[in-house]
Amino acid sequence: MISQKSLTSRSWAELVVLSAIWGGSFMAIRIALDEMGVASVVAHRVFWAAVILWGAVAWMRIPVPAAPRVWADFAVMGLLNNVIPFTLMAWGQRTIETGLTSILNASTAIFGVIVAAVFFTDERLTARRAAGVGLGFAGVITVIGPGALTALDLRSLAQIAVLGGTLSYALAGAWGRARLSHLPPVLCAAGMLSASAAIMVPAALLIDGMPGPISGGGIAAIAYYALAATALAYLLYYRVLAAAGSGNLMLCTLLIAPIAILLGAVFLGEQLAPGAYAGFALLAAGLAIIARRPLPKTPEPG
Repeated sequence: MISQKSLTSRSWAELVVLSAIWGGSFMAIRIALDEMGVASVVAHRVFWAAVILWGAVAWMRIPVPAAPRVWADFAVMGLLNNVIPFTLMAWGQRTIETGLTSILNASTAIFGVIVAAVFFTDERLTARRAAGVGLGFAGVITVIGPGALTALDLRSLAQIAVLGGTLSYALAGAWGRARLSHLPPVLCAAGMLSASAAIMVPAALLIDGMPGPISGGGIAAIAYYALAATALAYLLYYRVLAAAGSGNLMLCTLLIAPIAILLGAVFLGEQLAPGAYAGFALLAAGLAIIARRPLPKTPEPG
């Protein structure tokens, strides 16, 4: 079930910092896409983040498993949580605004509720959660526009690709709970990123060719989204998860989008259609319903 804990001042601060870090990743990826292909952008992200996280594993003296089954689980997790969503979202960002990408990214929690209900008996889809999911999907449809479902132009496909990435994130959450919950989170993150790098580095060389010169701005963008928004963010994410619970982490999903929208408007000159804001409001309402604590039962007299 979605865990609920009280947010302390420190947890609030860490939640806001994590949201700000992830909110800035959309702009950084957009900058990097101006200098290299999608596969190269993703390869840089997973490779450098893996290097940093293995350093954290060594510093924490966490034993590294040798069992092939564990590494196979890491590989599946890497596909679902890194390779597929990072690639689909980066490809989508070549066409749609960073702010719009971040709004669609908020649907991860909606898909997560559905996937959890399918695979776990303790995550049944109650009437309250079903109402939240329905409202969230109404928000998604409002964001992309009903016409996108019939007129599949490049912009529509880009939005659908981003949604595909959010579904992959949701499946990754289920896989991680079922197969990797017994392992330290930092080790899981390092393992899945290593598996992702083993896929994406050769893919980048095959698709994009040997890397060419990168500008200072491009290097800064890569450093930000690989080191801060991936490696550091994973470490902070698990810290906030332990302190605040998964229910309160949904607030992070809502805080990311305004930050990404603001950065896109200020630094990239992006402007979103009114439907994007209306859809985000519906998504936020749906997530609020899903995350709301059930009211305690009133004791019967006598």
